[in-house]
Amino acid sequence: MKIFNKKATFEYEILERLEAGVNLTGAEVKSIKGGHAQLTGAFVRIIGSEAYLVNAQIFPYIYARPEGYDPKRTRKLLLHKTELIRLKSKLEGANLTLVPLSWYTKGPRVKLEVGLARGKKEYEKREVKRKEDQRRELERDYRGKVK
Repeated sequence: MKIFNKKATFEYEILERLEAGVNLTGAEVKSIKGGHAQLTGAFVRIIGSEAYLVNAQIFPYIYARPEGYDPKRTRKLLLHKTELIRLKSKLEGANLTLVPLSWYTKGPRVKLEVGLARGKKEYEKREVKRKEDQRRELERDYRGKVK
């Protein structure tokens, strides 16, 4: 099961991608494997020498106890120290941000794909939307006519 953050690719230009583990509870893992998670509006913040996933929503697992569960709690990302130092230096040097792109499973583990991104301007977003509309119209016009 792979859960995407579709808004991230529209809002940001992804410069670099990397894989990170996430510190989760058992019920959260089962919920993500069932597809009950959302990355819209989430971001990654580096505090000190640790990275955290902020504002990602994992809905409660239906068979787990709901007492004291916060679906939007801050979760620690598991990265190597060298990766953290490299990311921190890149973030300080330019106007970049870390954006979660997708949740996915790799064997029994749940991984988070994180992207080093630069925000797009409004005119860049309009250009992407215009090109997508043109491509869709061409497909509609030539559907069934080209062999």
